[in-house]
Amino acid sequence: MTGQTVKDLRDGETPNAGVSLAGDRPSERAIKAATDGVEQGRGTTVASGSVADGAPSERAPASVSANKEAGAEPAGRRRRRRRKSAHKSENAPDTGQPASNADAAAPVPAPGEKKGRRRRRKSGREIQGRPLAPQKAPGQGQQKSHLNGPAHTHAPSAHGAGGPAGMVAPSVRRPVDDLYAALDLGTNNCRLLIAQPTRPGQFRVVDAFSRIVRLGEGLDATGKLSDDAMDRAVEALKVCAGKLKNRPVRRHRLIATEACRSARNGAEFLARVQAETGLELEVVTRETEARLAVAGCSSLVGRDTDGLVLFDIGGGSSEIAMIDLTENRSNRLADHIKAWTSLPVGVVTLSERHGGCLVTPDVFAAMVAEVDAMLAEFTPPPLPAFSGLADGRIHLLGTSGTVTTLAGLHLELPRYDRRKVDGLWLSNDDVDRMLDRLLSWDFDARAANPCIGADRADLVLAGCAILQSIRKRWPSQRMRVADRGLREGLLNEMMASDGAWRRSGRNFRYRNQRSNQGEKP
Repeated sequence: MTGQTVKDLRDGETPNAGVSLAGDRPSERAIKAATDGVEQGRGTTVASGSVADGAPSERAPASVSANKEAGAEPAGRRRRRRRKSAHKSENAPDTGQPASNADAAAPVPAPGEKKGRRRRRKSGREIQGRPLAPQKAPGQGQQKSHLNGPAHTHAPSAHGAGGPAGMVAPSVRRPVDDLYAALDLGTNNCRLLIAQPTRPGQFRVVDAFSRIVRLGEGLDATGKLSDDAMDRAVEALKVCAGKLKNRPVRRHRLIATEACRSARNGAEFLARVQAETGLELEVVTRETEARLAVAGCSSLVGRDTDGLVLFDIGGGSSEIAMIDLTENRSNRLADHIKAWTSLPVGVVTLSERHGGCLVTPDVFAAMVAEVDAMLAEFTPPPLPAFSGLADGRIHLLGTSGTVTTLAGLHLELPRYDRRKVDGLWLSNDDVDRMLDRLLSWDFDARAANPCIGADRADLVLAGCAILQSIRKRWPSQRMRVADRGLREGLLNEMMASDGAWRRSGRNFRYRNQRSNQGEKP
């Protein structure tokens, strides 16, 4: 090559393994430097620009020489390289023959490139990801929901609470499985309560519904449920059915009281409810109604009480129970009912008889006298708690809209607040003062009060008349207010019979122990 200057490779200079000077024979130093550079870049012993014995090729670029001479590499060297690679496949055949042209034609990377190293490591890499979890046995994912009636089986979805499909669900009991529901369709209200048991004797409300439907409107005069009243009740029950459908309820109980009990077309109405809403209502007796009212208020009875008169002023009837706690006291308050009665009169029926919009003191006295005549027919047996031996240790306990209204007026609440009303104590003077205030108001003034409202403005004085008659029959220095009733009694009985508080008690202690110790028990 005339006129072309040849530059020798000197110590410390990095050669270009892929390019040589055409027409010239590289020096031994250049060959060695080029070979060392390729070896350093690939991390393996691969000849570049030389044959197996180290003799350089003549008049050929280094890249071409490497491709040609790579096929002449001894089989022993390839086996040594194969043993050095810890990730090489064990099934690779050892033929002892020179490498194929496809392998020899692989491009030689530049010095410092790590692509070849990653490629060799990838060839022996194992399967990535988590190992598959054991599959569920057939039918293992089915779960029964013990409702009030035949058991229902729910098939789990592909992505249920246990995780993706194929994953085994944890053995810890899900809290959502402990939901209980209670529905009370009364003469005036339709109420639903969905709750979860927490500590023994207590539960947490998950969902609730309440609407004034006045199912017993006109019942006292005609003996039948009116079409408008049934329409209002069915619409409210549809809302309740939707709430029950959207919740995985373990058990439920749906009851109807005095309106469906005494109406001539009560059975027809219940059939319509089942056809349009899918809810099957149970008509309970007056005795059951009284017992449920007592069961719902058990947590409001203190240890210092020897006896009490619990009353529930409803829309079509009023239940009264005498409770004696002087002997063999237990936690189930309903077991201590010694006498009870149910008056066939409530706020709706009494208001329709005497007129609830315009209530004068004379009209109010007439309503009290009518209830007095009904109570005169009730003759309870002599009880130790009411014989004067436990003087000062008996009191009244009221659970109805009437007593909660009086409590709201006493507290002068700008808006009704159940947390402030439930469990409140009222003295005789407090009750008398609230009664006098209500009698001094006209219908518009009662409707404007936030604790009464327009829906109950014509019913509140009828309820006060029933309360006044009870106070005359069982004089007491104080009265406790309960914003609870049949729904709470239904929930208490279902949870107690299911042992829900024993299960939740263990879980509650388990959670507390883990949080306090910071480790598994």
